[in-house]
Amino acid sequence: MHIQILTVGKLKERYLVDGIAEYVKRLGPYAKVQIVEVPDEKAPENMSPAEERQVREREGERLLAKLAPDAYVVALAIDGEMWTSEQLAGSLDKLATYGRSQVAFVIGGSLGLSSELLRRADMRLSFGRMTLPHQLMRLVLVEQIYRAMRINRGEPYHK
Repeated sequence: MHIQILTVGKLKERYLVDGIAEYVKRLGPYAKVQIVEVPDEKAPENMSPAEERQVREREGERLLAKLAPDAYVVALAIDGEMWTSEQLAGSLDKLATYGRSQVAFVIGGSLGLSSELLRRADMRLSFGRMTLPHQLMRLVLVEQIYRAMRINRGEPYHK
């Protein structure tokens, strides 16, 4: 399985970089994981709704340009479906079984994802109704993908 994590902005915090690198290393035997960062759009603190939409659209264009045409796209969005770790594992297993081995998880910037990217997504996934920093979401996501792979192989870890 080829897993692409597309995200807005550069990760600067060392503890997050180290944590993500550890899980990507652990995922090596299960999947090829690629993390692709696109630049975030510089924006003033107090923006109008139209300016916020423009920021999301510009970041969305950058993300869409990095997606493979045949990728199964999972958009991380607060209004998405909330799954258990076992449901995520089952979904990844089903995708691999039915020939959809190119999966892209997309994490938007601080303002979320563009409407165009959400339309391109095959599904929307939520890790809860709370807002998490998009940088932290990378670590949470890669850990959950690792957990899903362990579940699918019947290996201990997920409890």
